[in-house]
Amino acid sequence: MTITDDILELSARWAAAEQRADTAELDLITTDDFTLVGPLGFVLDKPRWLARYRAGGLVIKALTWHDVTVREYGNAAVAVGVHTQEAEFQGTSVDGSFRATHIFAHDGLRWALAGMHLSPIGAMPFQSPAS
Repeated sequence: MTITDDILELSARWAAAEQRADTAELDLITTDDFTLVGPLGFVLDKPRWLARYRAGGLVIKALTWHDVTVREYGNAAVAVGVHTQEAEFQGTSVDGSFRATHIFAHDGLRWALAGMHLSPIGAMPFQSPAS
């Protein structure tokens, strides 16, 4: 199994755990200092990220993580893909597709999700001149 395979497998576990609101699994597969940067620029540390599920405020109805590319950097890896969700936060729809960057770290024993950054997907505001 390659590092890319390991990262994609861990990513599938993450997406399934988010849909189940499985805070035990999410806690297990993330680093202690996990950080989420949300699509509107807010920052959540791991306890606050998990609390959204424990309190029932965030409900994920469907979540896909697709068009993923993985780059390996020794004991770190970066995956960039599209995170598409049907979800509600405190009763308000937060459906959408986001470009997402996931950062993974290997501690010598296992890979863990160390951070995520979500950005709304929009059109590129300019075109680079042709070379």
